[in-house]
Amino acid sequence: MELFLVNLIAATLRVSTPILLAAIGETFTERAGILNLGIEGIMFFGAFVGFFVADASGSLWIGFLVAILSGVLSGILMGLLSVSLGVNQHVSGLGITLLLTGLSLYLFRLVYGGRSTPPSIEPFQQLTPFNDIPIIGPITQQYFLTYVTFLVIIPLAWWILYRTRFGLNIRAVGENPEALDAAGVSVYLIRYLTLGIGGGLMAAGGAFLSLASLGAFSHGIISGRGWVAIAIVIFGNWDPIRVMIGALIFGGTNALQLRLQAMGLQLPIPYETFLALPYIVTIIALVLAGRNASYPAALLKPYKRE
Repeated sequence: MELFLVNLIAATLRVSTPILLAAIGETFTERAGILNLGIEGIMFFGAFVGFFVADASGSLWIGFLVAILSGVLSGILMGLLSVSLGVNQHVSGLGITLLLTGLSLYLFRLVYGGRSTPPSIEPFQQLTPFNDIPIIGPITQQYFLTYVTFLVIIPLAWWILYRTRFGLNIRAVGENPEALDAAGVSVYLIRYLTLGIGGGLMAAGGAFLSLASLGAFSHGIISGRGWVAIAIVIFGNWDPIRVMIGALIFGGTNALQLRLQAMGLQLPIPYETFLALPYIVTIIALVLAGRNASYPAALLKPYKRE
């Protein structure tokens, strides 16, 4: 039982990492008043770009950095549509998801379509800093990107949002962009910056899957994680720490269903029930927390300077 719990905790941290990266990125964009429904497509595109560049260059880190850059550019595209042109944010985001998903699949078939076996690369290796210590060793056997996500990105995101002038401007533009504009701060610039930051984090989440978890790229590599990330942002009330808790809940449930399937338990329910379990738990958590969510006042509202 102890071994089961230790492995479950370790798996929870790994499974939570890509969703947490994407959710933190969405937290930034929604705090600035932009709902980026392109998150699923940006994650998918980041997974493909990271895999392709790593495969072509022979460097996982170059692939990961280029994937982040692709996410930043995708966020800027979302800004062009929703901020500069004032296109409906739902339409803009869904359009980006369809565009980037289709583009990724097209390029994947163009580059790898002629191969007889699915392409793969040697993924990032897990670190084992405390491997000789019982219990702690297996739990801390994680990817470097997982360490960075939990120990650097989450505290940094919280500090930026609540302890810096830039974070104050982000929260202000999501609540009252007119007041921020009157104070001499560019609403457009703040929203573009947050969309770029958010897009980079979303793509990093996708690249984590192809460069660390799987070492490969497949059509179902994201599997709705982008939509789950949006739900987790609402569950976390747009706070990085609470968003992390939501990601851990989803990751823990997902890790649990994988463990239960691997154990081969003979239960009178179809295995699809296990696959749906994380999403069911996410929906329940969203329903319970969503009723008291404090939505940014300017969310989904385009801003045009008078």
